[in-house]
Amino acid sequence: MPRWKPDAVERLQAAALELFDEQGFERTTVAEIVQRAGLTQRTFFNHFADKREVLFGLSAELQQEIIGEIAGGDDTLPPLDAVVRALEVVADKMLENRRAVVTRRYAVIAANPELQERELSKNAALTEAIAAVLHARCGDPETAFLAAGAAMLAQQAAFRKWTRPGETRTLRDLLPDALHSLRTTVNQNSVDPNQNSVDPNQNSVDPNQNSVDPPLPT
Repeated sequence: MPRWKPDAVERLQAAALELFDEQGFERTTVAEIVQRAGLTQRTFFNHFADKREVLFGLSAELQQEIIGEIAGGDDTLPPLDAVVRALEVVADKMLENRRAVVTRRYAVIAANPELQERELSKNAALTEAIAAVLHARCGDPETAFLAAGAAMLAQQAAFRKWTRPGETRTLRDLLPDALHSLRTTVNQNSVDPNQNSVDPNQNSVDPNQNSVDPPLPT
């Protein structure tokens, strides 16, 4: 007989989100969450380190899935496209059917500076993990770092749209649009490193120009 019911995580997350909506994150206690879920504190701490992790419990699983998709994906794709392809697959697999819950989670985090910092930390860790697997693929740490960062920016832009009220498109559909917008923005604001450069020979002085001939001997 299992020590806890197989849907314990979902029940705890649902109970926590209800309480966060009703009375705010700060005022909600673990005791209240487990009471609402009909479970025990021992069960809670078997799954989560603290009440914040109820909101971030999916992060490790998402990271594992994304890294696995990149590592096992099409190695002919450029690094940035490889990451976006992985994000699309994982979005379909793990997020689309949880849209309502993820949207509520996002609203709770957006209202709490401490949770926003934790979200940034989790995103930074994911970016570093993506950069590491890209580095192993392409051999160039700078390209890997830039591709990972750009992909995460596109993902965050798509995620913002996906969680807006009334948005019906899937996260997978929104990701390519976000990537296109990112590329357009970069191209519009990029500066040719050779533009306006100074020709080292331009305006140089000919050592023989305007020189004074020495006087002829008399």
